[in-house]
Amino acid sequence: MCYVNLHYNLSEASSSSPWLVLILGLFGSADNLSVVKRHFEKTHNIISVDLPDHGQSPWSEGFSIVDAAEDVLSLLSSLNVQRAAFLGHSLGGKVAMQIALRKPECVAALIVADIAPSAYTHRHQSVFDGLNAVDLENIQSRGDADKAMSKFIDEPGVRQFLLKSLYKNEHNHWAWRFNLAGLISSYSHIIDWPQDNRQFSGLTLFIKGAESDYITAANRDDIAKHFPHAKAHIIEGTGHWLHAEKTAAFNAVVSRTLNKAERL
Repeated sequence: MCYVNLHYNLSEASSSSPWLVLILGLFGSADNLSVVKRHFEKTHNIISVDLPDHGQSPWSEGFSIVDAAEDVLSLLSSLNVQRAAFLGHSLGGKVAMQIALRKPECVAALIVADIAPSAYTHRHQSVFDGLNAVDLENIQSRGDADKAMSKFIDEPGVRQFLLKSLYKNEHNHWAWRFNLAGLISSYSHIIDWPQDNRQFSGLTLFIKGAESDYITAANRDDIAKHFPHAKAHIIEGTGHWLHAEKTAAFNAVVSRTLNKAERL
């Protein structure tokens, strides 16, 4: 087990405001949930986290959802945050769920965006192929990278999301902010889910994109097993990127759950 010191962005409303932790999805960074952060930053103290192997956080010896959850908990402890609401999208949702299952006393509310506590089959091969097709030594621009990825990744929105993590490093060389090789080698762990009987009985909301297949009827038993009091909300006209596709609707659903948490 190897813990890392995570990079994070902190937005403080006031010393008495409740805490909200935002956790990104695979290949993302701390600013990917900025549309959520901007909506709640006047009422909540917000921590936006770069998971290990993502953004500006250190690269690990092998990504693990459980280790990432412990890393986030260690970060909160260092900031003297004893209790917070957690919102995680996709991979970030898996990490948030593990935090709730392992340290329920730290979780005022759990909001999971379009992911389930289940093992998934491989669904990112085209993304891996597209990323590996980018010749970082020879591209001249993001446009060159986009063209290379387009041979494998059809959706322009997915390519634009990935390109947000392409930057020029201190040597003026193009590089990815995420640990591509490490995430590929750890992928079997990323899509897996620990087989145990842990439960979180606190306030829990699963938000599903109506057109996404990340949460289906096949996941109901897994959700009920680990989160017996979970509620669900479906946002029509959205896929896996529901927070970006219908931001106002997403934030409204999140707001209702956060308001419930404050009344408990």
